[in-house]
Amino acid sequence: MEHIVIIGNGIAGITAARHIRKLSNKKITIISAETDHFFSRTALMYVYMGHMRWRDIEPYESWFWEKNRLELKNAYVETVDTNNQTLYFKGGGSIIYDKLIIASGSVTNTFGWDGLELNGVQGLVSKQDLEKLETNAPNNKECPRAVIIGGGLIGVEMAEMLRTRDIEVTMLVREDGFWANVLPKQDAEMISRHIISHGVDLRHNTELDKILDDGKGNVRAVLTKNGEEIPCSVVGITTGVKPQISFLKNSKIETDRGILVNRLLETNIQNVYAIGDCAQQREPIGNRPPVEAVWYTGRMMGEALAQTISGKPFEYNPGNWFNSAKFFDIEYQTYGWVFSEERKKEYEVQFHWKCASDLRCITISYHKNSNEFLGINTFGIRMRQEVFDTWLNEKRSVDYVIENLKQANFDPEFYKKYENEILREFLSLNKTAVS
Repeated sequence: MEHIVIIGNGIAGITAARHIRKLSNKKITIISAETDHFFSRTALMYVYMGHMRWRDIEPYESWFWEKNRLELKNAYVETVDTNNQTLYFKGGGSIIYDKLIIASGSVTNTFGWDGLELNGVQGLVSKQDLEKLETNAPNNKECPRAVIIGGGLIGVEMAEMLRTRDIEVTMLVREDGFWANVLPKQDAEMISRHIISHGVDLRHNTELDKILDDGKGNVRAVLTKNGEEIPCSVVGITTGVKPQISFLKNSKIETDRGILVNRLLETNIQNVYAIGDCAQQREPIGNRPPVEAVWYTGRMMGEALAQTISGKPFEYNPGNWFNSAKFFDIEYQTYGWVFSEERKKEYEVQFHWKCASDLRCITISYHKNSNEFLGINTFGIRMRQEVFDTWLNEKRSVDYVIENLKQANFDPEFYKKYENEILREFLSLNKTAVS
């Protein structure tokens, strides 16, 4: 019987395993050194905040694995020998595969600062990181202040988590608005104001120089490049993630930032595949980054690869870009492409509307010549992904989109609607531009 071995039990690896099992009777072994069972990584913050228990973020019951004949092994893969199709484990032992799927995920990205090895310095990617945070920051008496390095989605999650325990939080962000390398300026500035409103000491245009030691191997403070020393007992490193591929260093599998794959998610080695955060497309798909550390793309890669593994070659095609997140009380969704100032295309025009409450806004991107709708960022107003997906595929005009925004609104009944206000402002701006 053909043996499929999967390294990693995140969303990509588990989705591949589930769908291979639906399509075939192959032997499947899933290897992970992080946890025994798959869990919802995006829900880690709610365990720390007390909204959920650990078992609440495990989507499948413990009997699921045996019932579906998915063998689980808790181990760390140290070496991949593709010549002999064998994996060697840290601490001893090995396993032979017929086909190998690498879904090893991401690790925290660091930039060689002094003091990274100190107690109290950590990221927020794995279960082990969550356990560290519980130890490092149990309450505001044990951890009166934390400093978070970098913004982005992981940074704002950590800030919200710490603030629920009344821990003082300082965030160092090198841009002049939160996540301004991704968001347009006005969106980034609104999110900055919202984060500050939750008691976070958000420092724009500020970078870390080094992390300072208390002389006993613990964090005492951070030193900024401006020369300011900020006392703290926890330092959160949230400067992005990178593919977890260090164990492939001496293998014959080609890597760059991630494991290089084609549209079938095949590596340069026959019978070896890569999916999820650790995979890098040799040729980027449209405007998408070659490495996509996103939950739903990991799931889609797992589904696509399951078809190929089961004898029906199927190319990975994620379609229109979309994503969602939360900045404290503001929900964020994006569909299509709305670029930041530094990445904005020459042909791109952006229309921005903001509610007087400073808790809701949208930014719509469109082509300056054809008026074709290119994308939307929506903050505080829930929108339907399938509606925008259709409009993007149909290449609708920006006028059509704004006139029909009500079709996309997903807010519950009795929520105030803002579509008429958005339309009036768009028409007013266009009239002024024409005049």
